Amino acid sequence: MTDASSGVPQDSTDFAMLRFNMVEQQIRPWDVLDPRVLDVLGSLWRHHFVPPDQQRLAYGDLELPLGHGEHMMAPKVEGRLLQALAPQAHETVLEIGTGSGFLAACLAHLAARIDSVDIIPDFKHSARPRLAELGLLDRVALRTGDAAHGWSHQRERYDVVAVTGSLPTLEMAAPFERLLNPGGRMFAVVGVAPVMEAMLITRSGEHAFSRISLFETSLAPLRGLSKPAVFQL
Repeated sequence: MTDASSGVPQDSTDFAMLRFNMVEQQIRPWDVLDPRVLDVLGSLWRHHFVPPDQQRLAYGDLELPLGHGEHMMAPKVEGRLLQALAPQAHETVLEIGTGSGFLAACLAHLAARIDSVDIIPDFKHSARPRLAELGLLDRVALRTGDAAHGWSHQRERYDVVAVTGSLPTLEMAAPFERLLNPGGRMFAVVGVAPVMEAMLITRSGEHAFSRISLFETSLAPLRGLSKPAVFQL
């Protein structure tokens, strides 16, 4: 596996072992076997995307707090998301919920173009230098906006949509489903805590969608589902 980081972290050998163990003891045993996904997760420095006081925990099997009441998904969930969506080198991706920027970095190594939108401006501003260090800003466009109600500079259609906050009902996925190209795929977690369902939704035709249950998990709800859109450039 090649190292996708442009710098060498302190205690790089230690972090490299933590990263290796994350892939081999958490992600691979959770049926993530796609070599492209494993290579990306095994080459990016995940601890570069979290606050300094969380870096030693960045490769653990847990969600990490990012501030503003939001959390970074557990590594194995990120792995299953990437494997299910299977982004291809020519495809355009919409990520709803930038968070730390780590998932956008993963997607940028798998697809051609990423639009990443978050309702919290701080996440865009903190993700930008991390992605710039990796030379990914030519592929990743960071925006602030309420994705639940549409946002500025949104494309008409996408090949892949990744929703990183949960949706209380499947009906709430409909606006995001309509953004898919025919053959496009969407990952969403649907339901109410404590048990929610991760789903892969595929647009099989202009008015037809297939929905497959992947696994049970729990994520914080996507913000903005019940309030008007506010856009910032």
